[in-house]
Amino acid sequence: MESLQAIKQRFEIIGNDIHLNRSLEKAIRVSPTDISVLVTGESGVGKESIPKIIHNLSHRKHAKYIAVNCGAIPEGTIDSELFGHEKGAFTGATATRKGYFEVTDGGTIFLDEVGELPLTTQVRLLRVLENGEFIKVGSSQVQKTNVRIVAATNLNMHEAIGKGKFREDLYYRLSTIEINLPPLRERLADIHLLFRKFAADFAQKYKMPTVRLSNNAIKMLENYGFPGNIRQLRNIAEQISVVEENREISSEKLLQYLPNKGTNLPSVIENNSANGNFANERDIMYKILFDMRNDINDLKKLTLDLMQSGDTDKVQEENKNLIKKIYKEEPSKLPHENQVEVVRINEKYNDDDNFEFAETIDADESLSIQDKEIELIKKSLERNSGKRKLAAKELGISERTLYRKIKQYDL
Repeated sequence: MESLQAIKQRFEIIGNDIHLNRSLEKAIRVSPTDISVLVTGESGVGKESIPKIIHNLSHRKHAKYIAVNCGAIPEGTIDSELFGHEKGAFTGATATRKGYFEVTDGGTIFLDEVGELPLTTQVRLLRVLENGEFIKVGSSQVQKTNVRIVAATNLNMHEAIGKGKFREDLYYRLSTIEINLPPLRERLADIHLLFRKFAADFAQKYKMPTVRLSNNAIKMLENYGFPGNIRQLRNIAEQISVVEENREISSEKLLQYLPNKGTNLPSVIENNSANGNFANERDIMYKILFDMRNDINDLKKLTLDLMQSGDTDKVQEENKNLIKKIYKEEPSKLPHENQVEVVRINEKYNDDDNFEFAETIDADESLSIQDKEIELIKKSLERNSGKRKLAAKELGISERTLYRKIKQYDL
Protein backbone atom coordinates (compact mmCIF):
# COMPACT_ATOMS: atom_id res chain seq x y z
CA MET A 1 0.00 0.00 0.00
CA GLU A 2 1.24 3.49 -0.87
CA SER A 3 2.39 5.82 1.88
CA LEU A 4 0.41 8.88 2.87
CA GLN A 5 3.02 11.20 1.35
CA ALA A 6 2.93 9.26 -1.93
CA ILE A 7 -0.87 9.55 -2.01
CA LYS A 8 -0.63 13.31 -1.48
CA GLN A 9 1.83 13.70 -4.34
CA ARG A 10 -0.20 11.48 -6.63
CA PHE A 11 -3.46 13.38 -6.08
CA GLU A 12 -1.81 16.83 -5.63
CA ILE A 13 -2.97 17.30 -2.05
CA ILE A 14 -1.09 20.01 -0.18
CA GLY A 15 -0.91 20.20 3.60
CA ASN A 16 0.31 18.52 6.77
CA ASP A 17 -2.60 19.29 9.08
CA ILE A 18 -3.26 16.44 11.50
CA HIS A 19 -7.02 16.41 10.80
CA LEU A 20 -6.42 16.34 7.05
CA ASN A 21 -3.95 13.48 7.43
CA ARG A 22 -6.42 11.54 9.56
CA SER A 23 -9.14 11.90 6.91
CA LEU A 24 -6.78 10.76 4.16
CA GLU A 25 -5.63 7.78 6.21
CA LYS A 26 -9.25 6.76 6.76
CA ALA A 27 -9.90 6.98 3.00
CA ILE A 28 -6.84 4.79 2.30
CA ARG A 29 -7.91 2.15 4.83
CA VAL A 30 -11.50 1.93 3.55
CA SER A 31 -10.52 1.81 -0.15
CA PRO A 32 -10.05 -2.01 -0.48
CA THR A 33 -13.60 -2.61 0.79
CA ASP A 34 -16.97 -2.00 -0.88
CA ILE A 35 -18.35 0.00 2.05
CA SER A 36 -20.31 3.13 1.12
CA VAL A 37 -18.66 6.37 2.25
CA LEU A 38 -20.06 9.81 3.06
CA VAL A 39 -17.63 12.74 2.76
CA THR A 40 -18.65 15.83 4.74
CA GLY A 41 -17.19 19.31 5.01
CA GLU A 42 -17.79 22.91 3.99
CA SER A 43 -17.96 23.97 0.37
CA GLY A 44 -14.52 24.34 -1.21
CA VAL A 45 -12.53 22.06 1.12
CA GLY A 46 -11.70 19.55 -1.62
CA LYS A 47 -14.22 16.76 -0.96
CA GLU A 48 -13.92 15.55 -4.56
CA SER A 49 -10.38 14.25 -3.89
CA ILE A 50 -11.56 11.58 -1.42
CA PRO A 51 -13.68 9.49 -3.86
CA LYS A 52 -10.84 9.57 -6.41
CA ILE A 53 -8.45 8.19 -3.80
CA ILE A 54 -10.94 5.51 -2.76
CA HIS A 55 -11.60 4.44 -6.36
CA ASN A 56 -7.98 4.35 -7.47
CA LEU A 57 -6.85 2.34 -4.46
CA SER A 58 -9.70 -0.19 -4.73
CA HIS A 59 -10.12 -3.34 -6.79
CA ARG A 60 -12.52 -1.32 -9.01
CA LYS A 61 -9.77 1.01 -10.25
CA HIS A 62 -9.87 -0.42 -13.80
CA ALA A 63 -13.66 0.05 -14.02
CA LYS A 64 -15.52 3.32 -14.61
CA TYR A 65 -15.58 6.23 -12.20
CA ILE A 66 -18.36 8.80 -12.63
CA ALA A 67 -18.88 11.98 -10.59
CA VAL A 68 -22.44 13.33 -10.50
CA ASN A 69 -23.36 16.75 -9.12
CA CYS A 70 -26.83 16.07 -7.74
CA GLY A 71 -27.51 19.75 -7.11
CA ALA A 72 -26.92 20.68 -10.75
CA ILE A 73 -29.47 18.28 -12.26
CA PRO A 74 -33.13 19.46 -12.44
CA GLU A 75 -35.52 17.54 -10.21
CA GLY A 76 -37.60 16.43 -13.19
CA THR A 77 -34.70 14.65 -14.90
CA ILE A 78 -32.59 13.41 -11.97
CA ASP A 79 -34.20 9.92 -11.96
CA SER A 80 -33.61 9.55 -15.69
CA GLU A 81 -29.97 10.63 -15.33
CA LEU A 82 -29.23 8.21 -12.49
CA PHE A 83 -31.34 5.19 -13.43
CA GLY A 84 -32.07 5.67 -17.16
CA HIS A 85 -35.41 5.62 -18.97
CA GLU A 86 -37.35 3.67 -21.58
CA LYS A 87 -38.37 5.05 -24.94
CA GLY A 88 -41.61 7.02 -24.60
CA ALA A 89 -41.41 7.19 -20.80
CA PHE A 90 -42.00 10.96 -20.98
CA THR A 91 -42.15 13.73 -23.53
CA GLY A 92 -38.85 13.90 -25.36
CA ALA A 93 -37.77 10.33 -24.51
CA THR A 94 -37.25 9.31 -28.13
CA ALA A 95 -34.93 6.44 -27.28
CA THR A 96 -33.99 4.15 -24.42
CA ARG A 97 -31.23 5.60 -22.31
CA LYS A 98 -28.85 4.03 -19.80
CA GLY A 99 -28.46 5.79 -16.44
CA TYR A 100 -25.27 6.33 -14.48
CA PHE A 101 -25.85 3.30 -12.25
CA GLU A 102 -26.09 1.05 -15.30
CA VAL A 103 -23.11 2.59 -17.07
CA THR A 104 -20.94 2.45 -13.94
CA ASP A 105 -21.69 -1.22 -13.18
CA GLY A 106 -18.58 -2.66 -11.54
CA GLY A 107 -17.09 0.78 -10.85
CA THR A 108 -17.53 3.73 -8.49
CA ILE A 109 -20.10 6.51 -8.61
CA PHE A 110 -19.51 9.75 -6.72
CA LEU A 111 -22.72 11.57 -5.74
CA ASP A 112 -21.70 15.13 -4.94
CA GLU A 113 -24.20 17.32 -3.03
CA VAL A 114 -26.27 14.22 -2.23
CA GLY A 115 -28.28 16.27 0.26
CA GLU A 116 -29.96 18.03 -2.69
CA LEU A 117 -31.62 14.83 -3.99
CA PRO A 118 -35.46 14.88 -4.07
CA LEU A 119 -37.16 12.52 -1.62
CA THR A 120 -38.51 10.32 -4.44
CA THR A 121 -34.99 9.84 -5.78
CA GLN A 122 -33.73 9.10 -2.27
CA VAL A 123 -36.13 6.13 -2.13
CA ARG A 124 -34.68 4.74 -5.39
CA LEU A 125 -31.12 5.28 -4.15
CA LEU A 126 -31.87 3.48 -0.90
CA ARG A 127 -32.96 0.42 -2.89
CA VAL A 128 -29.68 0.43 -4.82
CA LEU A 129 -27.71 0.58 -1.56
CA GLU A 130 -29.71 -2.20 0.07
CA ASN A 131 -29.81 -4.81 -2.70
CA GLY A 132 -28.23 -3.29 -5.83
CA GLU A 133 -31.56 -3.10 -7.68
CA PHE A 134 -33.09 -0.25 -9.67
CA ILE A 135 -35.85 0.30 -12.23
CA LYS A 136 -35.60 2.60 -15.22
CA VAL A 137 -38.12 5.40 -15.57
CA GLY A 138 -41.06 4.07 -17.56
CA SER A 139 -40.07 0.42 -17.06
CA SER A 140 -41.31 -2.37 -14.79
CA GLN A 141 -38.24 -4.56 -15.14
CA VAL A 142 -35.87 -4.74 -12.17
CA GLN A 143 -32.19 -4.44 -13.05
CA LYS A 144 -29.12 -5.24 -10.97
CA THR A 145 -25.98 -3.14 -10.62
CA ASN A 146 -22.75 -3.56 -8.68
CA VAL A 147 -21.45 -0.08 -7.89
CA ARG A 148 -19.47 1.45 -5.06
CA ILE A 149 -21.21 4.63 -3.87
CA VAL A 150 -19.26 7.52 -2.40
CA ALA A 151 -21.40 10.57 -1.52
CA ALA A 152 -20.52 14.06 -0.37
CA THR A 153 -22.41 16.96 1.14
CA ASN A 154 -21.77 20.32 2.81
CA LEU A 155 -25.12 20.23 4.62
CA ASN A 156 -25.72 19.41 8.26
CA MET A 157 -27.41 16.08 7.60
CA HIS A 158 -28.97 15.81 11.06
CA GLU A 159 -30.69 19.17 10.55
CA ALA A 160 -31.86 18.08 7.07
CA ILE A 161 -33.27 14.86 8.57
CA GLY A 162 -35.03 16.85 11.31
CA LYS A 163 -36.65 19.09 8.69
CA GLY A 164 -37.79 16.10 6.65
CA LYS A 165 -35.55 16.95 3.69
CA PHE A 166 -33.43 13.80 3.88
CA ARG A 167 -34.31 10.24 4.77
CA GLU A 168 -32.74 9.01 7.98
CA ASP A 169 -32.45 5.41 6.74
CA LEU A 170 -30.64 6.58 3.62
CA TYR A 171 -28.23 8.69 5.70
CA TYR A 172 -27.19 5.69 7.78
CA ARG A 173 -26.74 3.54 4.67
CA LEU A 174 -24.53 6.19 3.02
CA SER A 175 -22.51 7.01 6.14
CA THR A 176 -21.26 3.53 6.98
CA ILE A 177 -17.93 5.34 6.98
CA GLU A 178 -17.99 9.14 7.35
CA ILE A 179 -14.94 11.18 6.42
CA ASN A 180 -14.91 14.84 7.43
CA LEU A 181 -12.53 17.32 5.83
CA PRO A 182 -11.57 20.33 8.01
CA PRO A 183 -12.17 23.91 6.77
CA LEU A 184 -9.15 25.93 5.67
CA ARG A 185 -9.35 28.27 8.68
CA GLU A 186 -8.49 25.28 10.90
CA ARG A 187 -5.40 24.46 8.82
CA LEU A 188 -3.37 27.61 9.46
CA ALA A 189 0.01 26.03 8.69
CA ASP A 190 -1.26 24.83 5.31
CA ILE A 191 -2.60 28.18 4.03
CA HIS A 192 0.73 29.61 2.87
CA LEU A 193 1.79 26.24 1.41
CA LEU A 194 -1.37 26.16 -0.70
CA PHE A 195 -0.92 29.79 -1.79
CA ARG A 196 2.67 29.09 -2.94
CA LYS A 197 1.48 26.04 -4.89
CA PHE A 198 -1.29 27.99 -6.61
CA ALA A 199 1.03 30.95 -7.30
CA ALA A 200 3.60 28.64 -8.91
CA ASP A 201 0.91 26.96 -11.03
CA PHE A 202 -0.45 30.28 -12.32
CA ALA A 203 3.05 31.62 -12.95
CA GLN A 204 3.67 28.64 -15.20
CA LYS A 205 0.25 28.91 -16.83
CA TYR A 206 0.52 32.62 -17.63
CA LYS A 207 4.32 32.58 -18.21
CA MET A 208 5.25 35.17 -15.60
CA PRO A 209 7.35 35.31 -12.39
CA THR A 210 5.81 33.79 -9.28
CA VAL A 211 4.27 36.19 -6.78
CA ARG A 212 5.58 36.15 -3.21
CA LEU A 213 4.02 37.39 0.01
CA SER A 214 5.77 39.53 2.61
CA ASN A 215 5.88 38.27 6.20
CA ASN A 216 3.05 40.60 7.22
CA ALA A 217 1.01 39.49 4.23
CA ILE A 218 1.50 35.83 5.22
CA LYS A 219 0.21 36.57 8.72
CA MET A 220 -2.77 38.44 7.28
CA LEU A 221 -3.56 35.54 4.96
CA GLU A 222 -3.43 33.05 7.83
CA ASN A 223 -5.73 35.21 9.98
CA TYR A 224 -8.38 35.42 7.27
CA GLY A 225 -11.47 33.23 7.77
CA PHE A 226 -11.79 31.92 4.17
CA PRO A 227 -15.54 31.20 3.97
CA GLY A 228 -14.88 29.78 0.47
CA ASN A 229 -11.99 27.63 1.76
CA ILE A 230 -9.42 26.29 -0.77
CA ARG A 231 -11.47 27.36 -3.77
CA GLN A 232 -11.44 30.97 -2.53
CA LEU A 233 -7.70 30.87 -1.80
CA ARG A 234 -7.03 29.60 -5.31
CA ASN A 235 -9.09 32.43 -6.83
CA ILE A 236 -7.21 35.01 -4.74
CA ALA A 237 -3.86 33.60 -5.85
CA GLU A 238 -4.94 33.72 -9.49
CA GLN A 239 -6.22 37.30 -9.25
CA ILE A 240 -2.99 38.52 -7.68
CA SER A 241 -0.85 36.61 -10.21
CA VAL A 242 -2.65 38.18 -13.16
CA VAL A 243 -3.35 41.71 -11.92
CA GLU A 244 -0.31 42.72 -9.85
CA GLU A 245 2.78 43.93 -11.71
CA ASN A 246 4.96 43.90 -8.60
CA ARG A 247 5.72 40.27 -7.70
CA GLU A 248 6.35 41.10 -4.00
CA ILE A 249 2.91 41.41 -2.35
CA SER A 250 2.61 43.51 0.80
CA SER A 251 -0.12 43.18 3.41
CA GLU A 252 -1.68 46.45 2.21
CA LYS A 253 -1.89 45.12 -1.33
CA LEU A 254 -3.18 41.72 -0.19
CA LEU A 255 -5.94 43.37 1.82
CA GLN A 256 -7.49 44.62 -1.44
CA TYR A 257 -8.17 41.00 -2.45
CA LEU A 258 -9.66 39.83 0.86
CA PRO A 259 -13.40 40.49 1.17
CA ASN A 260 -14.54 41.62 4.62
CA LYS A 261 -16.69 38.52 5.03
CA GLY A 262 -14.81 35.74 6.73
CA THR A 263 -12.21 37.81 8.57
CA ASN A 264 -11.38 36.83 12.14
CA LEU A 265 -11.16 40.49 13.16
CA PRO A 266 -14.05 41.98 15.19
CA SER A 267 -16.62 43.88 13.17
CA VAL A 268 -18.38 47.12 14.06
CA ILE A 269 -22.13 47.30 13.48
CA GLU A 270 -23.41 50.80 12.92
CA ASN A 271 -26.95 51.85 13.75
CA ASN A 272 -27.93 55.29 12.52
CA SER A 273 -31.27 55.25 14.30
CA ALA A 274 -31.19 57.47 17.38
CA ASN A 275 -34.34 55.79 18.71
CA GLY A 276 -32.75 52.36 18.29
CA ASN A 277 -29.59 53.38 20.11
CA PHE A 278 -31.48 54.97 22.97
CA ALA A 279 -33.79 51.99 23.44
CA ASN A 280 -30.91 49.54 23.29
CA GLU A 281 -28.82 51.43 25.84
CA ARG A 282 -31.83 51.84 28.10
CA ASP A 283 -32.60 48.10 28.06
CA ILE A 284 -28.97 47.31 28.89
CA MET A 285 -29.03 49.83 31.71
CA TYR A 286 -32.19 48.36 33.23
CA LYS A 287 -30.79 44.83 33.02
CA ILE A 288 -27.60 45.91 34.79
CA LEU A 289 -29.62 47.65 37.51
CA PHE A 290 -31.81 44.59 37.98
CA ASP A 291 -28.76 42.31 38.26
CA MET A 292 -27.12 44.72 40.68
CA ARG A 293 -30.22 44.76 42.89
CA ASN A 294 -30.24 40.97 43.05
CA ASP A 295 -26.53 40.89 43.88
CA ILE A 296 -26.99 43.45 46.66
CA ASN A 297 -29.86 41.46 48.14
CA ASP A 298 -27.62 38.38 48.05
CA LEU A 299 -24.91 40.39 49.79
CA LYS A 300 -27.32 41.51 52.52
CA LYS A 301 -28.55 37.97 53.09
CA LEU A 302 -25.02 36.55 53.13
CA THR A 303 -23.82 39.23 55.55
CA LEU A 304 -26.76 38.61 57.90
CA ASP A 305 -26.17 34.84 57.89
CA LEU A 306 -22.47 35.20 58.56
CA MET A 307 -22.95 37.82 61.30
CA GLN A 308 -25.39 35.52 63.06
CA SER A 309 -22.71 32.82 62.97
CA GLY A 310 -20.27 35.23 64.64
CA ASP A 311 -17.47 34.83 62.07
CA THR A 312 -16.70 38.51 61.34
CA ASP A 313 -13.48 37.78 59.41
CA LYS A 314 -15.40 35.55 57.06
CA VAL A 315 -18.08 38.27 56.71
CA GLN A 316 -15.50 40.79 55.52
CA GLU A 317 -13.88 38.30 53.11
CA GLU A 318 -17.21 37.21 51.61
CA ASN A 319 -18.26 40.87 51.24
CA LYS A 320 -15.08 41.66 49.32
CA ASN A 321 -15.51 38.71 46.96
CA LEU A 322 -19.16 39.46 46.22
CA ILE A 323 -18.59 43.18 45.72
CA LYS A 324 -15.79 42.45 43.27
CA LYS A 325 -18.23 40.22 41.37
CA ILE A 326 -20.93 42.92 41.40
CA TYR A 327 -18.60 45.61 40.11
CA LYS A 328 -16.78 43.61 37.47
CA GLU A 329 -18.24 46.20 35.08
CA GLU A 330 -17.56 49.76 36.27
CA PRO A 331 -20.73 51.87 36.77
CA SER A 332 -18.99 54.76 35.00
CA LYS A 333 -19.37 52.88 31.71
CA LEU A 334 -23.17 52.76 31.93
CA PRO A 335 -25.02 54.77 29.24
CA HIS A 336 -26.73 57.98 30.39
CA GLU A 337 -25.38 57.48 33.90
CA ASN A 338 -26.30 61.08 34.81
CA GLN A 339 -29.97 60.17 34.35
CA VAL A 340 -30.12 57.26 36.79
CA GLU A 341 -29.09 56.83 40.42
CA VAL A 342 -26.81 53.80 40.57
CA VAL A 343 -24.81 52.13 43.28
CA ARG A 344 -21.33 53.58 43.70
CA ILE A 345 -18.28 51.92 45.18
CA ASN A 346 -14.75 53.24 45.73
CA GLU A 347 -13.09 52.96 42.30
CA LYS A 348 -9.73 51.90 43.68
CA TYR A 349 -9.46 49.00 46.06
CA ASN A 350 -7.27 46.04 46.91
CA ASP A 351 -7.57 43.03 49.15
CA ASP A 352 -6.82 45.11 52.28
CA ASP A 353 -9.41 47.83 51.59
CA ASN A 354 -12.66 48.19 53.49
CA PHE A 355 -15.60 48.62 51.12
CA GLU A 356 -18.28 51.15 51.87
CA PHE A 357 -21.60 51.74 50.13
CA ALA A 358 -22.14 55.33 49.06
CA GLU A 359 -25.68 54.72 47.85
CA THR A 360 -27.93 51.67 47.61
CA ILE A 361 -30.92 50.77 45.53
CA ASP A 362 -34.07 50.10 47.49
CA ALA A 363 -35.09 46.45 47.04
CA ASP A 364 -38.69 47.58 46.54
CA GLU A 365 -37.80 50.16 43.91
CA SER A 366 -39.72 49.67 40.67
CA LEU A 367 -37.65 48.59 37.70
CA SER A 368 -40.55 48.81 35.22
CA ILE A 369 -39.37 50.14 31.85
CA GLN A 370 -42.45 52.37 31.69
CA ASP A 371 -41.74 53.90 35.12
CA LYS A 372 -38.11 54.53 34.20
CA GLU A 373 -39.16 56.04 30.88
CA ILE A 374 -41.49 58.47 32.67
CA GLU A 375 -38.70 59.32 35.13
CA LEU A 376 -36.20 59.99 32.32
CA ILE A 377 -38.66 62.18 30.42
CA LYS A 378 -39.44 64.22 33.54
CA LYS A 379 -35.77 64.73 34.37
CA SER A 380 -34.92 65.71 30.80
CA LEU A 381 -37.78 68.25 30.67
CA GLU A 382 -36.70 69.71 34.00
CA ARG A 383 -33.08 69.95 32.91
CA ASN A 384 -34.08 71.68 29.67
CA SER A 385 -36.56 74.07 31.34
CA GLY A 386 -39.53 72.38 29.67
CA LYS A 387 -38.17 72.86 26.13
CA ARG A 388 -39.44 69.77 24.35
CA LYS A 389 -37.17 70.05 21.33
CA LEU A 390 -34.01 69.99 23.48
CA ALA A 391 -35.43 67.25 25.70
CA ALA A 392 -36.26 65.08 22.70
CA LYS A 393 -32.74 65.54 21.33
CA GLU A 394 -31.20 64.60 24.68
CA LEU A 395 -33.40 61.51 24.96
CA GLY A 396 -32.54 60.45 21.42
CA ILE A 397 -36.15 60.43 20.20
CA SER A 398 -38.14 62.59 17.79
CA GLU A 399 -40.23 65.53 18.98
CA ARG A 400 -43.39 63.81 17.76
CA THR A 401 -42.54 60.74 19.85
CA LEU A 402 -41.89 62.93 22.90
CA TYR A 403 -45.23 64.77 22.43
CA ARG A 404 -47.03 61.44 22.16
CA LYS A 405 -45.41 60.07 25.33
CA ILE A 406 -46.14 63.29 27.28
CA LYS A 407 -49.78 62.92 26.31
CA GLN A 408 -49.75 59.16 26.94
CA TYR A 409 -48.30 59.51 30.46
CA ASP A 410 -50.24 62.73 31.20
CA LEU A 411 -47.05 64.64 32.10
